[in-house]
Amino acid sequence: MDTAGELKHVWVRRQLQDLVSSTLRPGDALLGERQLEEQFGVSRITVRRAISDLVQDGALVRIKGKGTFVSHGLVRSTLHLASFNEDMRAAGFEPSTRVINASAAVPPAAAADHLGLAPGETAFRVRRLRLANGAPVSVDESWLPPALVPGLLSEDLTGSLYRALGAAGHPVQHAEQTVEAAAAPAETAALLDIEPGAPVLLFRRRSFTGQEDPGTPIEYAVSTYRSDRYQVSMRLGAG
Repeated sequence: MDTAGELKHVWVRRQLQDLVSSTLRPGDALLGERQLEEQFGVSRITVRRAISDLVQDGALVRIKGKGTFVSHGLVRSTLHLASFNEDMRAAGFEPSTRVINASAAVPPAAAADHLGLAPGETAFRVRRLRLANGAPVSVDESWLPPALVPGLLSEDLTGSLYRALGAAGHPVQHAEQTVEAAAAPAETAALLDIEPGAPVLLFRRRSFTGQEDPGTPIEYAVSTYRSDRYQVSMRLGAG
Protein backbone atom coordinates (compact mmCIF):
# COMPACT_ATOMS: atom_id res chain seq x y z
CA MET A 1 0.00 0.00 0.00
CA ASP A 2 1.43 3.38 -1.02
CA THR A 3 -0.63 6.15 0.54
CA ALA A 4 1.85 8.91 -0.39
CA GLY A 5 1.20 10.63 2.90
CA GLU A 6 -2.58 10.21 2.81
CA LEU A 7 -4.46 9.12 5.89
CA LYS A 8 -5.12 5.40 5.57
CA HIS A 9 -8.92 5.63 5.65
CA VAL A 10 -8.83 8.38 2.99
CA TRP A 11 -6.71 6.16 0.75
CA VAL A 12 -9.06 3.19 1.26
CA ARG A 13 -12.07 5.39 0.57
CA ARG A 14 -10.50 6.54 -2.69
CA GLN A 15 -9.81 2.94 -3.72
CA LEU A 16 -13.41 1.98 -2.97
CA GLN A 17 -14.70 5.02 -4.87
CA ASP A 18 -12.69 3.95 -7.91
CA LEU A 19 -14.08 0.42 -7.57
CA VAL A 20 -17.66 1.70 -7.40
CA SER A 21 -17.13 4.00 -10.38
CA SER A 22 -15.31 1.60 -12.69
CA THR A 23 -16.28 -1.96 -11.84
CA LEU A 24 -19.36 -2.33 -9.67
CA ARG A 25 -22.93 -1.51 -10.61
CA PRO A 26 -25.84 -0.22 -8.49
CA GLY A 27 -27.05 -3.04 -6.26
CA ASP A 28 -23.76 -4.98 -6.37
CA ALA A 29 -22.40 -6.19 -3.03
CA LEU A 30 -19.14 -4.87 -1.66
CA LEU A 31 -16.57 -7.37 -0.40
CA GLY A 32 -16.77 -8.13 3.32
CA GLU A 33 -14.75 -6.10 5.81
CA ARG A 34 -12.29 -8.94 6.43
CA GLN A 35 -11.61 -9.36 2.71
CA LEU A 36 -11.10 -5.61 2.27
CA GLU A 37 -8.83 -5.55 5.32
CA GLU A 38 -6.62 -8.22 3.71
CA GLN A 39 -6.79 -6.69 0.24
CA PHE A 40 -5.70 -3.22 1.34
CA GLY A 41 -3.43 -4.27 4.21
CA VAL A 42 -5.15 -2.04 6.76
CA SER A 43 -7.06 -2.52 10.00
CA ARG A 44 -10.76 -3.34 10.29
CA ILE A 45 -11.33 0.07 11.90
CA THR A 46 -9.82 1.80 8.86
CA VAL A 47 -12.03 -0.19 6.48
CA ARG A 48 -15.13 0.60 8.51
CA ARG A 49 -14.36 4.31 8.58
CA ALA A 50 -13.84 4.42 4.81
CA ILE A 51 -17.10 2.57 4.22
CA SER A 52 -18.95 4.83 6.66
CA ASP A 53 -17.73 7.89 4.75
CA LEU A 54 -19.08 6.47 1.49
CA VAL A 55 -22.39 5.53 3.12
CA GLN A 56 -22.71 9.09 4.37
CA ASP A 57 -21.92 10.39 0.86
CA GLY A 58 -24.65 8.16 -0.61
CA ALA A 59 -22.29 6.00 -2.68
CA LEU A 60 -22.85 2.88 -0.57
CA VAL A 61 -25.76 1.60 1.49
CA ARG A 62 -25.68 -0.80 4.44
CA ILE A 63 -28.47 -3.36 4.79
CA LYS A 64 -28.63 -4.99 8.20
CA GLY A 65 -27.96 -8.72 8.05
CA LYS A 66 -27.05 -8.61 4.34
CA GLY A 67 -23.99 -6.43 3.88
CA THR A 68 -22.91 -3.27 2.08
CA PHE A 69 -24.05 -2.52 -1.46
CA VAL A 70 -23.47 0.05 -4.17
CA SER A 71 -26.19 2.67 -3.88
CA HIS A 72 -28.64 3.34 -6.67
CA GLY A 73 -27.88 7.00 -6.10
CA LEU A 74 -28.84 9.67 -3.60
CA VAL A 75 -31.63 11.96 -4.80
CA ARG A 76 -30.93 15.49 -3.62
CA SER A 77 -33.96 17.76 -3.67
CA THR A 78 -34.68 21.31 -2.62
CA LEU A 79 -37.93 21.97 -0.80
CA HIS A 80 -40.26 23.22 -3.51
CA LEU A 81 -43.64 22.37 -4.99
CA ALA A 82 -43.15 19.83 -7.77
CA SER A 83 -44.39 16.41 -8.74
CA PHE A 84 -42.26 13.36 -7.97
CA ASN A 85 -41.54 12.91 -11.67
CA GLU A 86 -40.35 16.51 -12.04
CA ASP A 87 -38.27 16.22 -8.89
CA MET A 88 -36.54 13.04 -10.04
CA ARG A 89 -35.81 14.26 -13.57
CA ALA A 90 -34.40 17.52 -12.20
CA ALA A 91 -32.02 15.42 -10.08
CA GLY A 92 -30.96 13.34 -13.11
CA PHE A 93 -32.99 10.19 -12.40
CA GLU A 94 -35.61 8.37 -14.46
CA PRO A 95 -38.84 8.11 -12.43
CA SER A 96 -41.37 5.29 -12.52
CA THR A 97 -44.42 4.35 -10.49
CA ARG A 98 -46.26 1.21 -9.39
CA VAL A 99 -49.85 1.65 -8.21
CA ILE A 100 -50.44 -0.31 -5.00
CA ASN A 101 -54.05 0.71 -4.42
CA ALA A 102 -56.55 3.11 -5.99
CA SER A 103 -60.05 3.02 -4.54
CA ALA A 104 -62.70 4.85 -2.54
CA ALA A 105 -62.29 4.53 1.22
CA VAL A 106 -62.95 6.34 4.48
CA PRO A 107 -59.86 8.50 5.11
CA PRO A 108 -58.03 8.94 8.41
CA ALA A 109 -59.06 11.89 10.54
CA ALA A 110 -56.26 14.21 9.40
CA ALA A 111 -57.13 13.70 5.72
CA ALA A 112 -60.88 14.06 6.30
CA ASP A 113 -60.33 17.26 8.26
CA HIS A 114 -58.17 18.81 5.52
CA LEU A 115 -60.57 17.83 2.74
CA GLY A 116 -63.61 19.02 4.70
CA LEU A 117 -65.33 15.63 4.68
CA ALA A 118 -68.05 14.56 7.08
CA PRO A 119 -67.42 11.57 9.39
CA GLY A 120 -67.75 8.35 7.38
CA GLU A 121 -67.63 10.15 4.02
CA THR A 122 -65.33 8.49 1.50
CA ALA A 123 -62.44 9.92 -0.48
CA PHE A 124 -60.22 8.58 -3.25
CA ARG A 125 -57.16 6.82 -1.88
CA VAL A 126 -54.18 6.48 -4.21
CA ARG A 127 -51.20 4.56 -2.82
CA ARG A 128 -48.13 4.22 -5.01
CA LEU A 129 -44.53 3.02 -4.93
CA ARG A 130 -42.22 5.59 -6.50
CA LEU A 131 -38.90 4.56 -8.03
CA ALA A 132 -35.81 6.33 -9.38
CA ASN A 133 -33.78 4.42 -11.98
CA GLY A 134 -35.78 1.34 -11.00
CA ALA A 135 -34.91 1.53 -7.28
CA PRO A 136 -37.63 2.20 -4.68
CA VAL A 137 -37.46 5.68 -3.17
CA SER A 138 -40.83 6.36 -1.55
CA VAL A 139 -44.31 5.10 -0.78
CA ASP A 140 -46.91 7.82 -1.36
CA GLU A 141 -50.49 7.78 -0.08
CA SER A 142 -52.78 10.53 -1.37
CA TRP A 143 -56.38 11.27 -0.38
CA LEU A 144 -58.50 13.36 -2.75
CA PRO A 145 -62.13 14.61 -2.79
CA PRO A 146 -64.33 12.74 -5.32
CA ALA A 147 -66.53 15.82 -5.75
CA LEU A 148 -63.67 17.71 -7.42
CA VAL A 149 -62.09 14.85 -9.40
CA PRO A 150 -64.86 12.27 -9.99
CA GLY A 151 -63.03 10.50 -12.82
CA LEU A 152 -59.66 10.25 -11.11
CA LEU A 153 -59.64 6.48 -10.58
CA SER A 154 -60.03 5.89 -14.32
CA GLU A 155 -56.87 7.91 -15.05
CA ASP A 156 -53.40 6.45 -15.59
CA LEU A 157 -52.11 6.87 -12.06
CA THR A 158 -48.59 5.75 -12.92
CA GLY A 159 -48.07 9.26 -14.27
CA SER A 160 -48.09 12.59 -12.48
CA LEU A 161 -51.02 13.03 -10.11
CA TYR A 162 -50.51 16.79 -10.24
CA ARG A 163 -50.84 16.67 -14.02
CA ALA A 164 -54.09 14.70 -13.71
CA LEU A 165 -55.45 17.27 -11.26
CA GLY A 166 -54.48 20.08 -13.64
CA ALA A 167 -56.19 18.33 -16.55
CA ALA A 168 -59.34 18.08 -14.42
CA GLY A 169 -59.29 21.85 -13.94
CA HIS A 170 -57.87 21.82 -10.42
CA PRO A 171 -54.13 22.50 -10.60
CA VAL A 172 -52.26 22.53 -7.31
CA GLN A 173 -51.40 26.15 -6.53
CA HIS A 174 -49.66 25.79 -3.19
CA ALA A 175 -49.11 23.33 -0.37
CA GLU A 176 -48.15 23.13 3.30
CA GLN A 177 -45.66 20.42 4.20
CA THR A 178 -43.91 19.00 7.24
CA VAL A 179 -41.10 16.46 7.41
CA GLU A 180 -39.98 14.31 10.31
CA ALA A 181 -37.80 11.31 11.05
CA ALA A 182 -39.65 8.04 11.56
CA ALA A 183 -39.17 4.27 11.70
CA ALA A 184 -40.48 2.28 8.74
CA PRO A 185 -43.46 0.02 9.53
CA ALA A 186 -43.16 -3.55 8.26
CA GLU A 187 -45.41 -3.23 5.19
CA THR A 188 -43.80 0.00 4.02
CA ALA A 189 -40.33 -1.40 4.69
CA ALA A 190 -41.07 -4.40 2.46
CA LEU A 191 -42.11 -2.10 -0.39
CA LEU A 192 -39.01 0.06 0.03
CA ASP A 193 -36.73 -2.99 0.36
CA ILE A 194 -35.41 -1.98 3.78
CA GLU A 195 -35.53 -3.53 7.24
CA PRO A 196 -38.62 -2.89 9.42
CA GLY A 197 -37.81 -0.02 11.75
CA ALA A 198 -35.18 1.44 9.42
CA PRO A 199 -35.00 5.26 9.50
CA VAL A 200 -37.16 7.02 6.92
CA LEU A 201 -38.26 10.57 6.14
CA LEU A 202 -41.99 11.12 6.62
CA PHE A 203 -43.57 13.98 4.66
CA ARG A 204 -47.13 15.19 5.30
CA ARG A 205 -48.51 17.55 2.67
CA ARG A 206 -51.75 19.53 2.44
CA SER A 207 -52.31 20.81 -1.10
CA PHE A 208 -54.70 23.50 -2.33
CA THR A 209 -56.17 24.50 -5.68
CA GLY A 210 -57.72 27.80 -6.78
CA GLN A 211 -56.42 31.35 -6.82
CA GLU A 212 -58.20 32.51 -3.69
CA ASP A 213 -56.51 32.45 -0.29
CA PRO A 214 -56.15 29.91 1.27
CA GLY A 215 -57.63 27.98 -1.67
CA THR A 216 -59.68 24.79 -1.92
CA PRO A 217 -58.21 21.64 -0.35
CA ILE A 218 -57.44 19.16 -3.13
CA GLU A 219 -55.06 16.58 -1.62
CA TYR A 220 -53.80 15.22 1.68
CA ALA A 221 -50.67 13.13 1.20
CA VAL A 222 -48.27 11.14 3.35
CA SER A 223 -44.99 10.14 1.70
CA THR A 224 -42.41 7.83 3.24
CA TYR A 225 -38.92 8.20 1.75
CA ARG A 226 -35.85 6.02 2.16
CA SER A 227 -33.44 8.21 4.11
CA ASP A 228 -30.43 6.62 2.39
CA ARG A 229 -31.72 7.53 -1.07
CA TYR A 230 -33.36 10.91 -0.57
CA GLN A 231 -31.97 14.12 0.84
CA VAL A 232 -33.64 17.52 1.15
CA SER A 233 -31.83 20.84 1.19
CA MET A 234 -32.87 24.43 1.65
CA ARG A 235 -31.40 27.90 1.49
CA LEU A 236 -31.81 29.99 4.62
CA GLY A 237 -31.68 33.75 4.89
CA ALA A 238 -30.78 35.81 7.92
CA GLY A 239 -33.40 37.75 9.87
